[in-house]
Amino acid sequence: MISMTEFSQRRHALMQKIGPNSIVVLPSAKECLRNGDAFFPFRQSSDFYYLTGFAEPESVLVLAPNRKEGEYILFNRVRDRDREIWDGPRVGQENACHTYLADQAFPIESLQTMLPDLLVGRESVYYPYGLHAEFDELLMQSINYIRAKIRSGVPIPTTFIDSASLLHEMRLFKSAAEVETMQKAIDITGQAHIRAMQACQPGLYEYQLEAELAYEYNRNGARAPAYSSIVGSGRNSCILHYVNNDKKIANGDIVLIDAGAEYQHYAADITRTFPANGKFSAEQRAIYELVLTAQLQAIESLKPGAAWTGAQDIIVKVITQGLIDLKILKGNLESLIEQQAYFPFYMHRSGHWLGLDVHDVGRYRLATTGWRSLAAGMVFTVEPGIYISADIPGVPERWHNIGVRIEDNLLITDKGHKVLSQHIPKTVAEIETIMAA
Repeated sequence: MISMTEFSQRRHALMQKIGPNSIVVLPSAKECLRNGDAFFPFRQSSDFYYLTGFAEPESVLVLAPNRKEGEYILFNRVRDRDREIWDGPRVGQENACHTYLADQAFPIESLQTMLPDLLVGRESVYYPYGLHAEFDELLMQSINYIRAKIRSGVPIPTTFIDSASLLHEMRLFKSAAEVETMQKAIDITGQAHIRAMQACQPGLYEYQLEAELAYEYNRNGARAPAYSSIVGSGRNSCILHYVNNDKKIANGDIVLIDAGAEYQHYAADITRTFPANGKFSAEQRAIYELVLTAQLQAIESLKPGAAWTGAQDIIVKVITQGLIDLKILKGNLESLIEQQAYFPFYMHRSGHWLGLDVHDVGRYRLATTGWRSLAAGMVFTVEPGIYISADIPGVPERWHNIGVRIEDNLLITDKGHKVLSQHIPKTVAEIETIMAA
């Protein structure tokens, strides 16, 4: 669990980066209407949560370095007994200061009148432009209000900077508490994948395995998936972001599950692939072993200073050579790689950052140095795959509709790497043993 002290340290680190004459203005996520007057369960903006730990909608964070009345100002909903009877408790202003360590807290309704005064005298405004149309307008109204007073000597902001430029680089490097929270999400996810393997049998529907995942998440305190669960059997295993999950699973199908729990706002992202009937066919096993070999070799290369693209290069080489060995591709290894002959079978990259978002923030390529090097504190996925859709021309039928992806979550450490999901079974022998039991 992330302590309020750590949230405070993050805010102070950000204020150090922006300097004493700047200001951060960051609105919370909005509630999202599902249908009629029913809303989806609220999920806080990741940037907002990263700085506050505050999970209510209708809130705005302001960081104003060196402001004598207080640097951390939170605008949030007032306590309202009538609304709390219907919707549950609200934090209110007093608890915003006491529990969430705000220096000052004010009703959200007072933001419009107070924001211009908070902006006066600040040279730069850090704000996520373009994400909140209504708030963009409110902020510009406040700026224009100050501009109208320029002849009276009121100093106004002259520079506007997307807050993501600093905030997302901070989020890229995970603290010990963040890793611990992510480990919990990963552990819950691992139990869910094992449960799905044990429950699987031909004749079930994909959504029934999805239900097994959801049950395991909820019973362990992960109240939502980190993203829509992918449960693809047979031909659906070759659709990268398949989420319909409504096909009946047939005997002889391969089943690909890409699913992760969200625990205290942090995501896991794990993929496991297994035979519906508990026993890999010769063709399924060959493709599976090839993907696993590619993944293990890529993981072995990960350490501080290694290039982000290194894992992808290894995966491409191993998969291409493997497809040659299986006579699915024909030709010279180097030439086939140069021609991207592997692309119909492996069309995505090696992985992505992981954290508060499943596809977490942080640049992969830097303007000055190109593809960035790995460094301690980064957490990301390694997820090679091979997808042999039946509509790829020239591939013998025995390989059709075999889609395999194996995905694990890794932390770069000072000395190398740690596979946070290493306890989740992934060898052929482990999977077949679990399913037989």
